[in-house]
Amino acid sequence: MTRPRRAHLFLASLGAGLGVAGILAVHAGFSGTAAGARLDRLAGLAARLGLTDLCLFTDARYTRHPALADLHTPFQDSPLSFEHFPSGSLLPPPPHLRGEPR
Repeated sequence: MTRPRRAHLFLASLGAGLGVAGILAVHAGFSGTAAGARLDRLAGLAARLGLTDLCLFTDARYTRHPALADLHTPFQDSPLSFEHFPSGSLLPPPPHLRGEPR
């Protein structure tokens, strides 16, 4: 029995990947209308409850919504500790550390 060529293995995996992508696209098309109705209900709920902005990042509590974070939470381990989460490097320092008035 001969071994399959690398090109045939590549084409088979490419075909399988494209098949899965096609199935996902069809599923997204069918479930889009149900998701739209659900999003409308959730938007109405957020308006009734007066909820704040969406969560920016999910990893650290001080990066979820910078305006609502405690002033000391980025330094909860130590004032000189390294940033643990990659999203902390995407946000600017808070205004009180930049010398801006509140």
